[in-house]
Amino acid sequence: MERPLREKLLAICEESNRLFAAMSTQEIASDPAAYRDVAKKHKSISALVRGFREYEKNETQLASVQALLREETDAEMRALADDERLQLEAALANGVESLKVLLIPRDPNDEKNTIVEIRAGTGGDEAALFASDLYRAYSRYAETKGWKIEVLSSHETGLRGYKEIVFKVTGDSVYSQLKYEGGVHRVQRVPETEASGRIHTSAVTVAVLPEAEEVEVHIDPNDLVIDVYRSSGPGGQSVNTTDSAVRVTHKPTGLVVTCQDEKSQHKNKAKAIVVLRARLYAMAQEEEAAKRSETRKSQVSTGDRSAKIRTYNYPENRVTDHRIKLTIHRLEQAMEGEFQDLIDGLIAADRAAMLAEA
Repeated sequence: MERPLREKLLAICEESNRLFAAMSTQEIASDPAAYRDVAKKHKSISALVRGFREYEKNETQLASVQALLREETDAEMRALADDERLQLEAALANGVESLKVLLIPRDPNDEKNTIVEIRAGTGGDEAALFASDLYRAYSRYAETKGWKIEVLSSHETGLRGYKEIVFKVTGDSVYSQLKYEGGVHRVQRVPETEASGRIHTSAVTVAVLPEAEEVEVHIDPNDLVIDVYRSSGPGGQSVNTTDSAVRVTHKPTGLVVTCQDEKSQHKNKAKAIVVLRARLYAMAQEEEAAKRSETRKSQVSTGDRSAKIRTYNYPENRVTDHRIKLTIHRLEQAMEGEFQDLIDGLIAADRAAMLAEA
């Protein structure tokens, strides 16, 4: 192990001991908020401490085996000791890599619930149909993860498509998995409405936003313009008979959020505020990152809506992620929500880039 890495890990172990001792002091133990803060910090480095202690244990065992090999003359005993030496050396090499991964700073948003926005781009009705297909794929994927999906806003077309659909995904570590989905998704296929059988290329844009809590983004009610109107487009009973649709305009930024899916004006307003808060949070994060010139410009997780990130080619039964040049020939399964291998590839590439920089 390189000396700088060892020194860093030793310092983390000392910090862990200090935090553990602090939790036993009267000052911290009598203050629930302070205790939670210290306990959270202690827990956040516990995996690193365990990993380093395991590494040190293997180091000690390897030193003993090497000493045995220098002194042992029995051939059978030497062979057994040599096998153990190889196993320990492999464990140490793997341990170093695991510790480096644990040292990568975690995205503070990884544990958050997520707002996903899908919008039809170039391609007219075909793009709207693919927006619907992509929403269905994400819904199926969420089912496999045990996540819950709630539609916050949608604008349907007459052909079972969506001009736009915004939904919230709730569950464990949602953002850590979905944050790589932001960008332009391109589809190549023969549209249902195409009589000549020609392949068309269409696109949808996807935005992935971590859900923001009220304490993270304060919205002044005086900064909002609330308009109500009658819902339009396909819908259920009473959808066009009451002024239940809501348009929320945030005056300082000009952001506009509309919601008409609920029959209740108050429910539509509440959902619109959830989306607005997530957009404001994302804007603040982007501005903060832009101010730090040293911030890593990841080609994997930028979430740039103008960047073509993936192509779904139906005639060739393939899905290609252009950021990591990964192609899978299981398009039908992917559109049923089976695209964990794509997400795993993106996570691995992002992690490798951060390790290389470190």
